[in-house]
Amino acid sequence: MSGYRFYNARLLTMEGKPEVSWGELWTENDRITYVGPAENAPDKTGHDFTEEIDAKGFLIMPGFKDAHTHSAMVFLRSLADDLPLHEWLNNRVFPCEAKLDPDMIYHLTKLAVLEYLTSGITSVFEMYLTPMSIADAFEETGMRCVQTGSLNNFSQSLELLEEWYQKLNSRSSLMSFVPGFHAEYTCSRELLEGVAALAKKYRTPVWCHNSETESEVEQCRERYGMTPTRLFDELGIYDFGGGGYHCVYFDDEDVEIFAKKGLSIVTNPASNAKLASGIAPLSRYLKAGINIAIGTDGPASNNCLDMFREMFLVAGLAKLKEKDAAAMDAAEVLKMATVGGAKAMGLKECDCLSPGKKADLIMLDMDQPNMRPINNIVKNIVYSGSKQNVSLTMIDGVIRYRKGEFFVGEDAEKIIAKAEEITGSLV
Repeated sequence: MSGYRFYNARLLTMEGKPEVSWGELWTENDRITYVGPAENAPDKTGHDFTEEIDAKGFLIMPGFKDAHTHSAMVFLRSLADDLPLHEWLNNRVFPCEAKLDPDMIYHLTKLAVLEYLTSGITSVFEMYLTPMSIADAFEETGMRCVQTGSLNNFSQSLELLEEWYQKLNSRSSLMSFVPGFHAEYTCSRELLEGVAALAKKYRTPVWCHNSETESEVEQCRERYGMTPTRLFDELGIYDFGGGGYHCVYFDDEDVEIFAKKGLSIVTNPASNAKLASGIAPLSRYLKAGINIAIGTDGPASNNCLDMFREMFLVAGLAKLKEKDAAAMDAAEVLKMATVGGAKAMGLKECDCLSPGKKADLIMLDMDQPNMRPINNIVKNIVYSGSKQNVSLTMIDGVIRYRKGEFFVGEDAEKIIAKAEEITGSLV
């Protein structure tokens, strides 16, 4: 057995209202065994801790859930910038991706994992080309990952989606898979009907890019006489849950469908701003009772995998959208980045810090200048927090990042060098 005892810690459990308290947190193997005041902690006798860590007032909270990623696109970082979305995709991204093979994606994904860890991300919702090699990369580095398919008219297939669903959901506690497709505009009706049949067969959620741009929605109306959301609903794609990435352009009926079916929206503010796609009306979605999570999207459109920046943009852009500085509270944004992400990804054991839950947590350095003075910690995290505050990242009870050092089963410099070598061969 292995476990850790954190003491002299500020605790933000995200269980209920976001409130900070002082106390201890204990782990054993992959689980949290105690979280609460020091005076109520169990007797240490018989507990053989791997390490007892004096938090010195640092904050322990659930890790962030990056609920929409294309990790291996790190090779496109700062390479395909400052272009409209469809030109960006068709003239720069797709041609470069056509040169990728599973081994390249495996190594590039490992580079992304290093960046996730420095941002306090403990789970990612991955959507990319070769799920099996991606699973190898995440599993070897200890990152928790939910994958979904990116089925379209040009790559992947319904047969592969089913194969991945069967294999990846029985592989390890760190891995899971749900069916998914790229978007309405890259899939034939026949493919979409096949996805709906797969959802019905396994009673599984389905995910896809949805209503990211105005032109995407209008072209769908021209093809089918309805929005992408209504089309998916009528086909039965959403009969067993799931949701959409981006969801910038929803009409009233789209909102009603998501609310009625308990679907989730993953907002990607940096990517949508950089590609000039628009600002999602998050206040409207919250009022409808829709669960919202936050994603970085891929490193080609963002360009960094930084949940602190995403949180600030979620709050700031929502206020700008509504022309109301009170439109989005920091506490709601922090909930999206943790609890909301866990719900969207089906990670019921990773949403908050509570005995019996998975030991997926981060420790934030409260002594950095950007966290002082401590008037309101929750607002500090959302409005002034940054990667510099991430002191420790733990996933499944294992410390994977601590004070600038990585513990991912391989030397970080080798991971970076290999990614540079692959990028050189591609571009």
